[in-house]
Amino acid sequence: MAGQRSDARRNYQRILTVAEAEVAAHGAKASLEQIARTAGVGSGTVRRHFPTRRALLEAVFQERVEGLCERAHRLTTTEDGRTALLEWLHALVLYAVSARGFANTLSYEPPAEEPSPHSCGNRLAAAGTPLLERAIRDKAVAPRVTFHDLLTLAVGIALATEHHKDSETQADRLFRLAVEGLSPEPGIAEVSENS
Repeated sequence: MAGQRSDARRNYQRILTVAEAEVAAHGAKASLEQIARTAGVGSGTVRRHFPTRRALLEAVFQERVEGLCERAHRLTTTEDGRTALLEWLHALVLYAVSARGFANTLSYEPPAEEPSPHSCGNRLAAAGTPLLERAIRDKAVAPRVTFHDLLTLAVGIALATEHHKDSETQADRLFRLAVEGLSPEPGIAEVSENS
């Protein structure tokens, strides 16, 4: 029995290592069959460890998500709530752009499905919501803004720029545009009646 458990652990780790490389190369659509072949296991073994594609993708990104969660926790001590929220959200956007498939993982299943409490999105929400709530209390963010809004914005920027030649620079530019808004001052940019 002990031998089977250590074999299962080795298989899990080998599958995860191969999956990380495949997802880095092919994004969220990485072939599960190719992962199984490269890992030297059957596709049934992959499915026993990772019953869904989403479960595999979340395992691939687990360490980075943990890093983002730790960063959010550290930022709760930052004096300025707006700065803390924007620094963390910017880190999330840049990670989503640099880690191929991550943005897809956050938007992979329809919103009607109930995600696992350990899902990437739920873990990020648990970490980032206190930053958002503080920024709202500080009146630095409108009270109608939800964490889901911010996650959707981050995912949208990442997906829109993932095939850009310099995706990180483009994502950074769009993030700053979203934060600063379209107008330098309220009321300056008026919509033309002819538009």
